[in-house]
Amino acid sequence: MTCPVPNQDYDRILLAHGGGGRLTQRLLDRLFRPAFDNELLATRHDGAALALGADRLAFTTDSYVVRPLFFPGGDIGRLAVCGTVNDLAMCGARPLWLSAGFILEEGLAVDDLRRVVESMRRAASDARVQLVTADTKVVERGKGDGIYINTAGLGRIIAREPIGPASVRPGDAVLLSGDIGRHGITIMTARDGLAFESPLESDCAPLHEPVLELIADGLPIHCLRDLTRGGLAAGLIEIAQTTGVDFEIDEEAIPIVDAVRGASELLGLDPLYIANEGRFLVILPERDADAALATLGRCDVARGACRIGRVTGAGRGETILRSRRGTRRVLDLFSGEQLPRIC
Repeated sequence: MTCPVPNQDYDRILLAHGGGGRLTQRLLDRLFRPAFDNELLATRHDGAALALGADRLAFTTDSYVVRPLFFPGGDIGRLAVCGTVNDLAMCGARPLWLSAGFILEEGLAVDDLRRVVESMRRAASDARVQLVTADTKVVERGKGDGIYINTAGLGRIIAREPIGPASVRPGDAVLLSGDIGRHGITIMTARDGLAFESPLESDCAPLHEPVLELIADGLPIHCLRDLTRGGLAAGLIEIAQTTGVDFEIDEEAIPIVDAVRGASELLGLDPLYIANEGRFLVILPERDADAALATLGRCDVARGACRIGRVTGAGRGETILRSRRGTRRVLDLFSGEQLPRIC
């Protein structure tokens, strides 16, 4: 069964760059999922959990179109490796193998390509994954924005119980691994040549280490979600809408460094919706929250972990933000992305 997207949605596709937006969600729900309907897609997680004999494997894919290609704290190559490793980690898997497809624009400097490849090599080595197959294509000048990279990844699932939105339960605690908004603001400032008093670097980093530590410590993780396109808000909203549970989030508890907060106010952006590349959510029973925070605190990439909210119960699939002033508002997806070409 197929379900066509209304014409007015097609007219607006170019306005929605990346995931995390309401239009992108409609395209997934009305076009792609009906066309390829199966139980693995229906989980709406960062990757698919596959049974292969006695082994359970996680499989994921993503594409990277960031502009500029190089930015403080990373580049498109590091982003591609870390992003794929992180999607596998969110499935409770140990990342093992990657593929890469390179769409190269005619006229790209070989030195730039060499720099990207070397960055990918270092990132893969740090994450202990192997890039085992690849492909290249060249497109006409002006058609590729320098480089686009598509990746796929395979990992071995080591979590004993399924990790994903379907496992979220009322009463669960919601943990955040660190401050938000660094990646998006870094890209924005690098792209437009803006300078702020406190320089920022992207938080781009592999997240498998803290996830594997949580699993090794026997913590009953219900759901993990890395907060890339659409940021913290989109991650929470997507889980809530998938499961039908309600979240209550304490705005005061969400860590945002002053440089990100100040730049967001100046640029008219909401930090809750700004992309991250080294932050993730952990949802697990409240009784295990303190132990999970202690485990996360042992890992450099998650040393700023904190509790930001809870699952209040089965409801309408809403994410409620309790503001610093005590008011409450429902978070919703934007029609498009605040910052296009960001990851």
